Amino acid sequence: MDMAELHRFDRLGLTGEFRSHEPMHKHTSWRTGGPADRAYFPRDLEDLVRFVRATPDDEVLYVIGLGSNLLVRDGGLRGTVVFTHGALRQIRIERSEHGSAFVYAQAGVPTPKVARFAANADLVGAEFLAGIPGTVGGALAMNAGCYGSEAWDIVHAVLCLRDDGGLVRRMPDEFEIEYRRVAQRARADAATQRGAREWFAAAWFELSHGSGEQSRRVIRELLERRIATQPLNQPNAGSVFRNPPGDYAARLIESCGLKGFAIGGAMVSPKHANFIVNTGAASAADIEALIDRMQASVWERYGIELEREVRIIGDRA
Repeated sequence: MDMAELHRFDRLGLTGEFRSHEPMHKHTSWRTGGPADRAYFPRDLEDLVRFVRATPDDEVLYVIGLGSNLLVRDGGLRGTVVFTHGALRQIRIERSEHGSAFVYAQAGVPTPKVARFAANADLVGAEFLAGIPGTVGGALAMNAGCYGSEAWDIVHAVLCLRDDGGLVRRMPDEFEIEYRRVAQRARADAATQRGAREWFAAAWFELSHGSGEQSRRVIRELLERRIATQPLNQPNAGSVFRNPPGDYAARLIESCGLKGFAIGGAMVSPKHANFIVNTGAASAADIEALIDRMQASVWERYGIELEREVRIIGDRA
């Protein structure tokens, strides 16, 4: 996408902001990563729809929220990164004619905000979202969860943005939903050139009426537990690996003697073995090498292949 394309977009009435060579370390919770060729910060969902419609078919698009589950390699990203945080931020209460209550939240809304918003409306069931450090879009994409609950447990429906700029409402039964993994079921239009790829734009979370005071108390307790058990004072991306069936990734990693083990500026957290922290000057290569070392150690000792929970994208330096 060259300057001529950018000028063409401007003529189409886009109201967001374009940037070139955007440093991705500013947009990931690990605070590392090379630059993106191009970045677009949409003004709102309508502006994002116009942007996607105007994007050339061969343009590579990455849609990112808070970057809390993401490692961008040091060589950066070829293509355009679209940032939803700060743009897709609408949140409201909706009610059905039968009395059901929903929190409608767009993809850029931080998940802890959904938990607090629901509690303040005397709706219960979303408290666990306070413990997930990301946005609604990211939580939907990976079925994020904590403390025994997962995002899709409370999803009534989602709004998806297709890569042709169309918006479509979808129900949970249109997806294959597993632990930390969500995939769309095969569709008749999946082979078309445009419209095959989709991103989550919003969700309707179905909640129950209850005590907001009790809900806020649960949220406080969850946050206290998170502070006590996770290295929140250092840049990290949350849990690095999915828990294998019947076990915990943190236990396996710790039993391999890796707590506190470091490669460059990346270190296995002494507080929680399934967290990698940036001690100040970690490169993406340091973090990726440490991820590989953790996987190799657990495989060698237990024959268990740890699956990454974090997403790795971009080019090596």
